[in-house]
Amino acid sequence: MKKTTVIAEIGQAHDGSLGILHSYIDALAETGVDAVKFQTHIAEAESSCHEPFRVNFSYEDQTRFEYWKRMEFTPEQWQEIKTHCEDKRLLFLSSPFSNAAVDLLESINTNLYKIGSGEISNLLMLEKIARTGKPVIMSSGMSNFKDLDRAISFLVPFQNQVSILQCTSKYPTAPEDIGLNLIGKLKKRYGLPTGLSDHSGTVYPSLSAVTLGAELIEVHAVFDRRMFGPDAKASLTIDEIADLVKGIRYTEIMRDAPVEKDDTAAYTNLKQIFEKSLAVNKPLTAGHRLKIEDLEGKKPKGYGMEASEYANVIGKRLKKDKSQWAFLKKEDIDD
Repeated sequence: MKKTTVIAEIGQAHDGSLGILHSYIDALAETGVDAVKFQTHIAEAESSCHEPFRVNFSYEDQTRFEYWKRMEFTPEQWQEIKTHCEDKRLLFLSSPFSNAAVDLLESINTNLYKIGSGEISNLLMLEKIARTGKPVIMSSGMSNFKDLDRAISFLVPFQNQVSILQCTSKYPTAPEDIGLNLIGKLKKRYGLPTGLSDHSGTVYPSLSAVTLGAELIEVHAVFDRRMFGPDAKASLTIDEIADLVKGIRYTEIMRDAPVEKDDTAAYTNLKQIFEKSLAVNKPLTAGHRLKIEDLEGKKPKGYGMEASEYANVIGKRLKKDKSQWAFLKKEDIDD
């Protein structure tokens, strides 16, 4: 069975609190996810005073730059975060949003990189990441096929292991915008491991994606969708993520275990019990010409003609009297 990689993104759900961040790692370690994803922000390298809020959600930050600044951690803190993940047997990964963030992640020897959909066109950063030789997961949210073609073609000469996620950059994402049809299209177009990065705030898209062969699933994590933050409404709670992982593992078994419909040997005994024999539904006298209205199918099989043979007795005469509900046998009717 091919196992789907399940990634829980903490992102900014920690709201800049190192303590809350570590509590997310502890909580997610109990859910069965394979990896925990973060976002590595260095405000001065990434942003400027001209960057607008995507959604003006913050009572605390006057500008988007101030928000990113508040989301920063030191290299030493990032090392502690990565070590905590590894101690919990979770794969650590993060999305950098600047070359400086790539340098920081390299300094702690990150295992792989996630490319946010807004960075697909940032070939400057893509080259820096590509030169590390590490695996890359690309999110396609804001990109069309032309954008993706360019980014993937750009990465090909570096020979990184590349995966791609169907993603819709709406928070939360409505069901009609999930784009499950694109999972197959992306896989066929690029021949790469393909999955879904979901922002619906429900478990349904991810479970559906696994039935379609998604090899990676990414969802945002939050302790409660009423919490502060830009992604809270598009996230799953810790308990929902635990249920999602169970559902994915169940779905994998169903998906990868083909059932042979032509072989019913396992049902031989059940068929004997539940299939029907022909019977008459009223008292009938010898010489009566049978009509369909005279017949009933009764359990079990094997005590009369099979119910499937009913058409063969219509119009035939009875050789003997039959009491109501008596089984009808071949020797009871004229040939």
